[in-house]
Amino acid sequence: MNRKGRSEEELFSFLAEMRGKDRKYHKVISSMCTIPHPVAVRAYDMFVESNLGDPGLFSGTAEIEALLVKSMGELLGCGNVGGYSTSGGTESNIQALRIARNLAKGRTKFPNVVIPESAHFSFDKACDILSLEMRVVPSDKNYRMDEEKIPDYVDKNTICLVGVAGTTEYGVVDPISYLSDISEDKDIFLHVDAAFGGLVLPYIRNAPEFDFRLPGVDTISADPHKMGMAIIPAGCLMARDPSMFKTTEVDTPYLTVNKECTLCGTRPGASVVSAYAVQEYLGSEGMQKVVDTCMKNSRRLIKGMAEMGIPVAAQPDVNVASFVCPDTPEGWKVSRTRKGHMRTVCMPHVTEEVVDEFLADVKTMLEKKNH
Repeated sequence: MNRKGRSEEELFSFLAEMRGKDRKYHKVISSMCTIPHPVAVRAYDMFVESNLGDPGLFSGTAEIEALLVKSMGELLGCGNVGGYSTSGGTESNIQALRIARNLAKGRTKFPNVVIPESAHFSFDKACDILSLEMRVVPSDKNYRMDEEKIPDYVDKNTICLVGVAGTTEYGVVDPISYLSDISEDKDIFLHVDAAFGGLVLPYIRNAPEFDFRLPGVDTISADPHKMGMAIIPAGCLMARDPSMFKTTEVDTPYLTVNKECTLCGTRPGASVVSAYAVQEYLGSEGMQKVVDTCMKNSRRLIKGMAEMGIPVAAQPDVNVASFVCPDTPEGWKVSRTRKGHMRTVCMPHVTEEVVDEFLADVKTMLEKKNH
């Protein structure tokens, strides 16, 4: 920190220079986030100083958070959920496992969690923080949690099962209906990580079952700052039984509330309002159009790649597609799965024109390689 402050002109000149170093979403076809909706930006600006860590001071923001949770719960099959807005899937997954562990206290000294091989790396963090054994079920040939092998990993010390709805690497949905059956039969907590798929799958006809309509599902995480086009950070953790959040409550004697169940103390209210604003502005019809367009572009990409002899590694359930392609066209930002497959995500900023430009550059790349 300088002893004397900098002029506003000098400061913002420096900030503009640093912003120029950021990768914009142009030719970015690998991100699960996108350009925020203009309505989200406007709503964010209105609530920029709100702090949900002290909801008594920001009661209007807290009411909006409750409305967002209710809306998300209704979308995912349960209108009476409990929950709150998190910083995203990582926090949601940590909290879900924390609830599962606390509900199981006294049942076992050696608790374990059964997760799919394709699970997000946040579960490594969660199990480390919570001192839980993490048991990883291998994927089948379609990169879903291998249904036949799941029972081999479950025992009397298993306190939580995890399934992913829209995996980060391949965009597939684990056999969550089967996990729900195990959960019901053995009375084991079931968490569904739908950070990405939670705002996609409800708008896809004949999508795999994954939400609270399955009786064994206890908690679901879903991120409005992904397909919901909210401003980062805006995740959401929901529980079928609101009383589950009592297991994570701590006393907060000097705030305007006596107890809080959240992981973070100070929490931005503006991004929560941005998430609610987009959903209210678009409605289910508007969100349907957004998802339809993204899925259409994803199918266009898959078809175009196949015509050049590049197949998908697995047929996705959402707008994430990974390809058996070791090379990347010049100027584009893609990512790689743990198996080395080219990973793409057709978010709202990835338009039909962007897909066609990418395919053209892939074609040029292949032609150069074959000469």
